[in-house]
Amino acid sequence: VSKQMLEQVLRELQPLCTAEQQFIEKFFQLSQDAADLQVPEVSVRTMSSPGQCPSLFHCLPFFFSFFLLRLEEPTTRLLSEIFSCLEPELRGFLDVCNKVHPFGCLQVLVTLNDSVFEMWGSSSALPASFLNTVLGNMLLLAKSSFNKCIGTLCKEIEEAKMPSKMKGGILPSVSRFEEFVDFSEEVFRTARRRGELDKAHLRLASSVFSSINSLSSANLKVNTDMVMMENFHHIHCFLCQKKIHCLEGKKREAKQRYSEHMEKYVIKYLGQPLEKLNHFFEGVKARVAQGVKEEEVSFQLAYSKQELRKVIEKYPGKEVKRALETLYRKIHKYLSPEENLVPVVWHAMEQEFIHQYQEFEDLIQRCYAGSGIAMDFTMEDLLSYFNSITLSN
Repeated sequence: VSKQMLEQVLRELQPLCTAEQQFIEKFFQLSQDAADLQVPEVSVRTMSSPGQCPSLFHCLPFFFSFFLLRLEEPTTRLLSEIFSCLEPELRGFLDVCNKVHPFGCLQVLVTLNDSVFEMWGSSSALPASFLNTVLGNMLLLAKSSFNKCIGTLCKEIEEAKMPSKMKGGILPSVSRFEEFVDFSEEVFRTARRRGELDKAHLRLASSVFSSINSLSSANLKVNTDMVMMENFHHIHCFLCQKKIHCLEGKKREAKQRYSEHMEKYVIKYLGQPLEKLNHFFEGVKARVAQGVKEEEVSFQLAYSKQELRKVIEKYPGKEVKRALETLYRKIHKYLSPEENLVPVVWHAMEQEFIHQYQEFEDLIQRCYAGSGIAMDFTMEDLLSYFNSITLSN
C-alpha cells in the first residue's frame, strides 16, 4: 500500500512542478537556450562509446550536480520559495513509508530509483528540473535508510543468542536471512537496477556464516558439527532454489562447509560402536608411524596378539548390530526432519564404517600375519546390518 501511495505522489508531483517551472521561466524570461543546457559532449560520447552500457541512471549523480549549477539562480530561488515545504514533507512521508514494514525502506528505494530513472528517460521532462534535484536528495536519503537497515540486520544476525532450549534444527539467524531474501527478491523483482540489493545480500550472507561459525564456542546440548551441518545444508538448498547470481560463491561455500561438518559428525560418532577396537588400532598405527616394524608390533605388550583377541571378543556380530541400531535411533532423534538428512548421514556412516573395517582387516593381515585372528563379523555381515536397519526404519 505504501509503495502505491508513494508512486501516486511522485506521479502527481511531476506535472505540477514541471508546469510551475515552465511558467516561471517563460513569464520572467529566465529560461536558457537549449544549447546552454546540453550535457558536455565528452560525457555523451563517454556514455555511448562502443562496448560501454549507455546507462543514463549510472550518471545521475553527475546530472544532479550539473543541472543544479546550471539552473538559473532566480528560478531556483522562486521554486524553492513556492515549494518550500516539498522536501520536508517528502522526507516525512518517506519516514512513514519506512516504518510501515520492517523492510519498508526496500520498497521506498526501488520506487524512487524507478521514478528517477523514468523521469530522466521521459522526453516530456524538463532537462533542468527543480523536482529532479529534490528527488535526487530523496534518493540519497532512501539509500542511507536502506544501508542503516542492512547494518542493523547484520548486527542482529551476528549477535543472535542461541535459544536456551535449542537442541538442533535451523537457527533463528538463518531463518531471518531467508525472510529478508524472500521479501527483497519480491520487491526488486521488476526493479530497473539491484546493485544495492546485491551488496546487501553479500553482507547478510557473511553475517549468517559468521553466526553459524560462532556455534563452535556455544554451549549446545547436542553435537555442534551436527547443527552446523544442518544449517549450512539448509542455506545451500535455499540458495540453489533462489538462483541469485551474486550469491553463487556463498552457495558453493555453504556446500563445502556442510560437507566438512558432516564428515566431522560422522567420524566423531563412528568411534562409538567400535570404540575400544578403534582405540587399539589407532595405537598400532602410531607404533608403526614411530618406526616399529609391522611384523614386530605384536611383540609390544599393549598390542600383543592376546590383547587384540581380548578387544575383538568385546565386539561379536550381534553386539555390533545392536550398537548400530542404537546409533541410528540417536541420529534420527536429533537430526531435524525438515532437512531430511538422516538417509544422507546414515549412508555416509555406512561408507566410513566399511572403510574403517577394511583398515582394521588390513592392519591384522600386516601386523598379525599367520595368527588366525579375525573379527567376529565379515564385510557381508556388516552390509547386512546396515541394510536391515535401513529397511526397518
